[in-house]
Amino acid sequence: MAARHFLTLLDLSQEEARYLIQRAITIKNNLLTQGPTYTPFANRTLAMIFEKSSTRTRVSFETGMTQFGGHAIFLSSKDTQLGRGEPIADTARVLSEMVDAVMIRTFSHAGLEAFAAASRVPVINALTDDYHPCQLLADVMTWTELRGNVRDRTAVWIGDGNNMCHSWINAALQFDFNLRVCCPEGYEPREDIMAVAGDRVTLHRDPMRAAAGANLVTTDVWASMGQEEEQAKRTADFAGFQVTEAMLDQAASDVLFLHCLPAHRGEEISETLLDDPRAEVWQEAGNRLHAQKALLEFLMIGRIDD
Repeated sequence: MAARHFLTLLDLSQEEARYLIQRAITIKNNLLTQGPTYTPFANRTLAMIFEKSSTRTRVSFETGMTQFGGHAIFLSSKDTQLGRGEPIADTARVLSEMVDAVMIRTFSHAGLEAFAAASRVPVINALTDDYHPCQLLADVMTWTELRGNVRDRTAVWIGDGNNMCHSWINAALQFDFNLRVCCPEGYEPREDIMAVAGDRVTLHRDPMRAAAGANLVTTDVWASMGQEEEQAKRTADFAGFQVTEAMLDQAASDVLFLHCLPAHRGEEISETLLDDPRAEVWQEAGNRLHAQKALLEFLMIGRIDD
């Protein structure tokens, strides 16, 4: 049987995506009440390939494997033959003989797809230049925990049409909520990704109007990793797109603010926004652990119906 991979949210059916959210909540609640007693991954190993740096991704995957009774191996670009020119497919074939799953945080999404095509074990996208689906599992989990079913509710993405935005677009389709993407001209998300989501996603230019009546507001840094040389230009182009408390005041009374972190206070968010009780970024970050444990369990074992 071919391995299941998780390269974007669209690798799941809608039913599977919703199952993962509920399973993650169950795993979290069981951990809080019983401790790390559920250990289905004894003697199983996750290889973690990092070509981009990380805090939350590394800690959450390593902790998740440990709590499940398994082991995670950290591999930077300096630690593998990928950094010395070995073909991607060759590395995938070798690791498939030694580990039970592979997590990759990298630049090229096409490179990730090539790796997965050659792998006999599950491959997980922990971030590429095009998508960040693991973060969206944690985001939707947080929204669901705090506000219930997200179907037909409204989220607003304010900022760059980047990899996070692309995964929010995928999420709108998978979880049946409405997404308003608000970005400056020239920073729109990819048209092909927008097209797949149909009328679930709309494009806006005025952040205050986009936030009006919304149930959730989210954003990301204006210059992602690898775009630091564009910082000055992006700061000018994104003037007026900073998320503020006043912007949340325009939203619904139950609005949540999320940010995948790290956040640049005084740039894409106001200096004090993370202190606002409507900001749930710490719970959101912590939920990376639980959502990824549910994902690992699903890919490596299968569905668990409690």
